Amino acid sequence: MPMHGGHGGPHGDPHAHGGPHWRGMPWGGDPGARGEVPARLRMLDALAGGPLSVSAVGEAIGVDQPRASRLVQQGVERGWLLREADPDDARRTRIVLTDDGRRMIRGFRGERREALRGALAALTPEEQHEFARLLAKVADNWR
Repeated sequence: MPMHGGHGGPHGDPHAHGGPHWRGMPWGGDPGARGEVPARLRMLDALAGGPLSVSAVGEAIGVDQPRASRLVQQGVERGWLLREADPDDARRTRIVLTDDGRRMIRGFRGERREALRGALAALTPEEQHEFARLLAKVADNWR
C-alpha cells in the first residue's frame, strides 16, 4: 500500500520501482536496504506489545537472530528503541520502545488504518460484511 499518496509504478503498482514511498518517512529505508523497512515496521509493531529479547523480536517478525540484532541496533541508533536489563534476570537484555518509537508506530498504524478505510469504502455494506466474515475465517485457521 503506498504511503503519502504515491502510486508506485506506471500502472499504479506500489511495488514497481522500489515499493511504496517510504523513503521520505521517518521509518524509511536507505537505498539498497531492500526489505528493511517492512522488517523495521514489524519490529516496532511487535515491541508495541511490550519488551522483548532480541531473539523474541526475531521470532515475532520472522527473521533470524543476526538480522534481528541488526534491526534492533538500527532502532537504537535511530532513537526508537532502548536496551535495558531484564528485571527478572539482570544477565539478560530486553528491548523496549522509546517515546519516539511509540509515536512512530502510532503514526504508521494510523496511516495503515486510513488506507484500509479507503479501500473498504469501495465495497457495499453487504460486501464489507462478507469480507469481514471471510477474513475472520482465515484468521481462525492461521497457523
